Order: sequence, then structure tokens, then C-alpha cells
Amino acid sequence: MAQSWGSFFYSLLDYKTEKFMIAKNKKVGVIFRLFQLGVIGYLIGWVFLWKKGYQEREEAIQSSVFTKLKGVAFTNSTDLGIQVWGAEDYVIPSQGDRVFFIVTNYLETPNQRLGFCAESQKVPDGLCSSSADCVEGETVTAGHGVKTGRCMNETGTCEIHGWCPVEHSHTPSEPLLGKSENFTIYIKNFIRFPKFDFSKSNVLSTTNKTYLKTCYYNKDHHPYCPIFRIGDVVHWTGHNFQEMAVKGGSIGVVINWSCDLDKDYSKCNPEYSFTRLDASKDSTNSVTSGYNFRFARYYRDADERTYRSLYKVYGIRFDIMVNGQAGKFNIIPTVVNIGSGLALMGAGVFICDMILLYMMSTSSFYRERKFEPIGRNRERRPKDMKHGRHNRHTQDGHHRKEDKSAAEEQPLTPVSSPSAHSPVRQPVAVDSSLKPHSLETREQPTVKLHRSPERKAMSPVWSSTTPRSPLK
Repeated sequence: MAQSWGSFFYSLLDYKTEKFMIAKNKKVGVIFRLFQLGVIGYLIGWVFLWKKGYQEREEAIQSSVFTKLKGVAFTNSTDLGIQVWGAEDYVIPSQGDRVFFIVTNYLETPNQRLGFCAESQKVPDGLCSSSADCVEGETVTAGHGVKTGRCMNETGTCEIHGWCPVEHSHTPSEPLLGKSENFTIYIKNFIRFPKFDFSKSNVLSTTNKTYLKTCYYNKDHHPYCPIFRIGDVVHWTGHNFQEMAVKGGSIGVVINWSCDLDKDYSKCNPEYSFTRLDASKDSTNSVTSGYNFRFARYYRDADERTYRSLYKVYGIRFDIMVNGQAGKFNIIPTVVNIGSGLALMGAGVFICDMILLYMMSTSSFYRERKFEPIGRNRERRPKDMKHGRHNRHTQDGHHRKEDKSAAEEQPLTPVSSPSAHSPVRQPVAVDSSLKPHSLETREQPTVKLHRSPERKAMSPVWSSTTPRSPLK
């Protein structure tokens, strides 16, 4: 166990380096090239052209919005008679802000005075069958006053102390200010991107003083006019103004600034979008749709007694939202995105390696060629044999010299002297130990070694050296 742990920690000191191998496999090659083309297309098309990854971005936009409404409405009802409505009457609040309300319909309960009267029959907590159901001093939940302890048999409700008579609670079927769709909204927006010290307004820079008095916003004809008809705004949300004006609603006006500061100053312009926030297109008749609230106007009569007119108003609430971002060329995001693309190229190499080494029928063959352990005491590869030829030649010469010296020291077997006319010399008998040492050649499947003719001629067995005669 200790030895295995020692081997493990010792293996941590091994160094691994890459070995490049060209695999003649067309399928893997096609996959790798397609992956590279996909990464290049993603980097150029999506990152740089679509997302502008070469730019430094800022989304912390600073903005200010001013609004101004204009228009006059005329109403004539049986209860209230003839009335003329101006912007100071139907716009709440009147000073102009990014959130404002326009009255399109209303219910008025005039001449309310403090006194005693019966609670409305539409208030569940105000219903009663006897005076025991009306606890004196208890407020009516979602009602209009405080219970006096008396049950009104005529109405079946508790008597209350409050502003009487109580509010009329019927819902109108038509908007009293239906002509308000022709009212206009002037939206003035100033924005600034502090990182680039860039600021601009949505109002068109022009010297024509009558331009803002005659133009209306139109996406095609007047995209830079900041004056909007209320009827057009509701229409752009996909709803009908006359239907929406009965119960009211909420509309969001989004001003989006998307500026490429590498281009000209005039190319940075706002884009407007409009949506209904209180209900979807298919749920306009839901009990949750619509928008209304109440307010009162107080007066004094000749006897200095206070009375009031209670208004329940329906209308359209406008929420103006400003979003934006700006971009400008910077070398840092450019280099970062290029580096990310190169890293994705490495992912392609990893995927193709996994396919080649583990998912193919010839994976074992490729693994043997790719992973090779190398150490000081391991066999030399065929490539190393080529570089060691000079050493083998040197060793062969050294062996031949040793064999020659040994042959000279051995006594010679006496033989008959050859004829003086014989041109052939007899070979010298030598002991078997005098045979030259043979080189140990390792079996190499890919490298074949060939001896040169000169090395054969230098064999000590067939040497032409004249042997020495023995001493007498």
C-alpha cells in the first residue's frame, strides 16, 4: 500500500507534453473543419457584427422626462349640465412628470354634507336585519361612515354618520370625455451617458419655430417629433380608445436609446414603443382591468357650512420609461472576444481527440501513436538509431582492433610451407574466440540497417595481412 502511494506521488513529478500527430481520417477532419468554420462564423457574425463585441458598453443611462398635455373637451349631461374641460381639469398631476393620468370618464356625487344616512346596499358589512347587527361606533368595512346602532328597515342597511348622500356606484357605459383621444402629449426627454460624456435630447434640432406646433409623431413620416395623439398611442398598443376610456387603463411608453458612438452624432436617436400594462388584449373585460380613483372638491355655502363634490374618475395612466445603452470601440473587449474565440477552437481539438481516441474502431491504434512514455532507461526509438550510426561504426573499429591483437598473441598451428610459385596464401587458423564480435541490432519494424561494403572488407577473418613467422 505504501509503495502504491509512493508511486502515485512520484508520478506527480512526471511532465506531460503534446505530441502532434497527423491522422489520415477524413471523417474526423471534416468534423474539425466544420467546427472551426462554426466558431469563426459565430465570432464574426454574432460577436462582432451583431453584438458589437469590439465596443466598450455603458447601460447606466441618466435621463430626465418632462410632459405637457394640451386639448379641450366639452361635456353636457343631465345631472351636471354643460362643462368645458381643460388640461388643468383632466390632467393629474398638472405639473407634468414621467407618470401622469388623463381623465376619460367620471361619476360625480354633488352636495355631500356631514350627517346621517343609510349605508349603500352594495357594501356587505352595512347590511342588517335588526339593530343588533349595527354596533354603535363601529366603522363599516369598505363603507362610507360609522354605524350609529340603528338598522334602516327601508333599505335593509345600517344607518351611518358620514358624508351624505353616499356615492352613486353605477358604472357608466360610455365615456363622458370621449373626445379626449385628440388630446396631445408633448414628451421631452434628455439623456446622458457619463462614461463617454455624451448627452442628447429627443427633440429635433431645428430653427423652424412652427415645427413643434404642427407635427405629430409618425414612425415613417415624423420619427423625431415628440408630440403624440392619445388616440394614436392607444391604437399602437392594439386596443380601441373608446372601449378603454370607459373604465380606464394603464399604458407604458418606452423610450429606448441605442447609440453607436463610433458613428455620427446625428445617428443616435430614440425609438418608441407602446404597450398596455393593466391587461392583455384578450382580458380587457376582466375585473382587474381598468384604472380609477376618487377625489373631492370642497366648498362653503352662505352659512359657512362645508360641503363637497365627490368624483370617481376613470382614465388612462401613462408610465414613461427610458432605457438605453451606448457603445464605443475599445481594444480590451476586442482582444478578450478574440481570445474567447481561440479558446473555442481548442474545444474543437478536444472533441475531435475524444472521437479519435475513444469512439472509433481503430482508437487503440491512435492511442498507441499519440501517448508515448519516455525515460532515460527506455529503448531508443527508430529515429534514435539513425543518429547512432556513427557510434556503431566507432564500436565496430574498436572490436576489430581487439580481435586482431588477440589473434597475434595465439600460437599458430604448424603447416607445410607453401610453394614459392603459389600465389594463394593459406588462411591462418585461429581459435573460435577470435571471431569478431557481432553487433546487437534491435528489431525495428520501421527502420532497416544496411552495412556498407567497406565494413565487410575489414573482417579480421579474411584479412590479407601476412602472418608473422614463429621465433626460432
